[in-house]
Amino acid sequence: MDQIERPIPSNTEGVWASDVIAQMLRTLDIPYVALNPGASFRGLHDSLVNVLGNALPQMLLCLHEEHAVAIAHGWAKVTERPMAAIVHSNVGLMHATMAVFNAWCDRTPLLLFGATGPVDAARRRPWIDWLHTAKDQGALLRPYTKWDDQPASVEAALEAMLRANMLARTAPCGPTYICLDAGLQESRLETAPPLPDPRRFRAPRTAMPAPDLVQEATQRLLAARRPLILAGRVSRDEGAWQRRIALAERLGAVVLTDLKTAAAFPSTHKLHRAPAGTFLSPAGQELLKQADVILSLDWIDLAGTLKSALGSAPVTATIIQASVDQLVHNGWSMDHQGLPPIDVHLLCEADTAGAAILEALTRTETPARSDWPDTPLPTSDLPLPTDAITVPSLAGAVRRVLAGRETCLIRGPLSWAGQLWSIEHPLDYLGIDGGAGVGSGPGMAVGAALALRDSGRLALTIIGDGDFLMGNTAFWTAVHYRVPLLVVVANNRSFFNDELHQERMANQRGRPVGNKWIGQHMTDPDIDIAMIARGQGAFALGPIIEPDALEAALTEAMNAVLAGGVAVVDVRVRPAYDPATTRTMLAGAKP
Repeated sequence: MDQIERPIPSNTEGVWASDVIAQMLRTLDIPYVALNPGASFRGLHDSLVNVLGNALPQMLLCLHEEHAVAIAHGWAKVTERPMAAIVHSNVGLMHATMAVFNAWCDRTPLLLFGATGPVDAARRRPWIDWLHTAKDQGALLRPYTKWDDQPASVEAALEAMLRANMLARTAPCGPTYICLDAGLQESRLETAPPLPDPRRFRAPRTAMPAPDLVQEATQRLLAARRPLILAGRVSRDEGAWQRRIALAERLGAVVLTDLKTAAAFPSTHKLHRAPAGTFLSPAGQELLKQADVILSLDWIDLAGTLKSALGSAPVTATIIQASVDQLVHNGWSMDHQGLPPIDVHLLCEADTAGAAILEALTRTETPARSDWPDTPLPTSDLPLPTDAITVPSLAGAVRRVLAGRETCLIRGPLSWAGQLWSIEHPLDYLGIDGGAGVGSGPGMAVGAALALRDSGRLALTIIGDGDFLMGNTAFWTAVHYRVPLLVVVANNRSFFNDELHQERMANQRGRPVGNKWIGQHMTDPDIDIAMIARGQGAFALGPIIEPDALEAALTEAMNAVLAGGVAVVDVRVRPAYDPATTRTMLAGAKP
């Protein structure tokens, strides 16, 4: 990748405002900047190429602004550090807003740059510059970013970049946005201002919870007969992973995890008693009903999870919440979910709370009183069909082909279920997109694969056909920059999510369920997904229809990835969701 898009040596005499902005990006240790080109930031583009030599940061050319932001999002899900993306003016920002919303809901750090103007109307070209200028461009995404600014000088731009970087990295993390005046970028400077030292503008260390609250939480957990840990938004840090295991073992606490978030606890551990899901499984609901003390480690939708298990019954269990998420609840979006009852609120990051409680436990000789029965994780004994490929049989084939290889499952489709993939490491699974925006999967997979490229892990994503078709041109970026990635498309040739919603409407209104497919099926003609992937330069196979052909195709694709390529396998699967997901959706909820 170091040899891709290397510029010829350039005359760098003279200093332009955009040169200083580019140098500040390097000072902030931003490795890549994903972008779709645009005239509004042509000054910054020139500086990245001809002053920085297209290195540190290196530009990643994308074919759509939504992909640029999704790639930065995927990168941050692995590294927990922000990457940068640049979008062109108001039009590019409008393209990108869905991906920004995903990063916001996923609490993922992101540095987003845009441009407008020239703000000075006298400097605008006729027609086009007027179209691309807005008085308050940040208003397009202010409700779902942590902070935005439109600096009017180079000095102000440097300060804005420092602040944006600091806020993006401060928990709860999220996207920040800086809009750069095109006229400012293209201004010539007499001298360049000195670059500030970013070490003096770092994100603050996470706050420690109040000692008395840690002590109260510890005592309540020790006294619990049925303690339960909801392991939600936590870090990729291996030390924190081991501390969570130690905490659960010390307490004898049952642990539940969630497919919406990245790996938080080993699914193979004896205390992980119910499969993860997009919605709580029946086994998870039963465990929640039995729990007398619940420790929520920044669990997404704690109130909704309690309601799914208890219905209208009162919550009698003691609830301990470890989260700082309320610091970004602003009322525009309902991504904050319902308001849960909380008895002990540790206003700190989940990993910090877990470490503090574990340390308090090591200082006490009081034994935990847990009396959970020693029951194993329930397994499905449903036979798999032999005449068609289902998502469970696809998952089994993928596991067999990749057996023995460290793999990161970047994400699964809506039809995925927790029991289909074993999790034993923080990078075994990365969760979903945050905001449930279809089309984000390809871009996020490319960004995550970029971050995983030198890790020794094979980057794998299993996505639906709708997700692929909305975002497939993101794979061109992976091919162009030699980012190895295995893409398996679970292709049911339908927007099946909405078939279930139409089934609910039919049942509710006494209308024919047999009509639910109309306006949903992507057939007549079938879409040639493999041809689309080959059009982006990827190695592609499919459609794979027969179960007997599946493992051979996956093996061939895996070998292409191990050789450094991007491989896409189109697998025709029987439409079906995990039973817990189907039941919830037919009851009216939409993931």
